[in-house]
Amino acid sequence: MVTSESTSPAARPSARLVEVLDVERKIPAALEALGPLAGLDVALVDAADVHAQRLEPLKARLHRVARADGRAIELDDASVDRVVSLWSGFGGANPAEIAEADRVLRPGGRLLVVHDYGRDDVSRLLEPDLPAFTSWSRPHGPFLGAGFKIRVVHCFWTFRDVDEAREVIAEEFGARGAGLAETLQRPRLSWNVAVYHRDRPAEDIARR
Repeated sequence: MVTSESTSPAARPSARLVEVLDVERKIPAALEALGPLAGLDVALVDAADVHAQRLEPLKARLHRVARADGRAIELDDASVDRVVSLWSGFGGANPAEIAEADRVLRPGGRLLVVHDYGRDDVSRLLEPDLPAFTSWSRPHGPFLGAGFKIRVVHCFWTFRDVDEAREVIAEEFGARGAGLAETLQRPRLSWNVAVYHRDRPAEDIARR
């Protein structure tokens, strides 16, 4: 369900979760607001099909790319305007990955990284001490300390009704899911998502 770099169920969602994640499309809207992406060359790195499909209406020139060795982006130097990662990389603002993003970005380019933020219903399904929920969003944490800014998007997992929500959550998340399912009074879970964003540094541009 998830990649080795993310414990979020959104990284590689099951078929049942695809139907309920962010049905309001708040995440694509936030990426467009922070990018923007429309009309630009956008490298979408290691993204699940559902996330690529949800970005298509933004009318960006999407380049779906993989990282050859887990970090190297398979694109030429200064070839894209934006690099977007959706739960699939840049965990903890890995310096080698950031340098690789800077390499493929054009002058004025921007890196946008989506991860779970926590402090919501969905985080109750996962380990509470995950760095995405604890250190990543702190003022001196790995992202903000590396020059990223953050926008928190208040999203939901939205089900048809409470019965479906209870069934899916219990089946997908075992004991944790069953425990949360028993408390549900509405057919959705609150889901806070962090969009970390950073411009390619001017000093890096000057060296190239």
